[in-house]
Amino acid sequence: MSEEVTAERVGELERDISIRLSVLARLLRNSFDRQVSNHNVTRSQWAMIVVVARKPGATQRVIAEMLEMSEASAGRLIDRLCADGLLERQERFDDRRARAVYLTKAAEPLLAKLADIAREGEMRVFRGFAQEELEALQGYLDRIYKNVG
Repeated sequence: MSEEVTAERVGELERDISIRLSVLARLLRNSFDRQVSNHNVTRSQWAMIVVVARKPGATQRVIAEMLEMSEASAGRLIDRLCADGLLERQERFDDRRARAVYLTKAAEPLLAKLADIAREGEMRVFRGFAQEELEALQGYLDRIYKNVG
């Protein structure tokens, strides 16, 4: 009988944690969206800018993989950010069919501001956590990510 109760309780805990993770993800997205709304950039655009900043010269395919989106969706987002003057495509010397994507100088102040906003949010979210707790949490989340993927 106690094994049934334990299994039932574990199931309830897993369900509660799953719901809380979903709600937390939504709250974090909404909070970030509110904070960046006056900078005329969406979360998807910000993510694209960050990926290109971290991997300058990446192809559309590589960027799409990093953002876990379709190559066509990544292409449309890159097109939009190029039209806004934040990204640019350049020919690659090693593959003339592929185009490398880079940040423009115009993107740098926006990237810095958005990084500040993200840092402030992270400080608020993780206030009161010791480094060991953060490392443990990262390990737990890595395991969940691996189980989902």
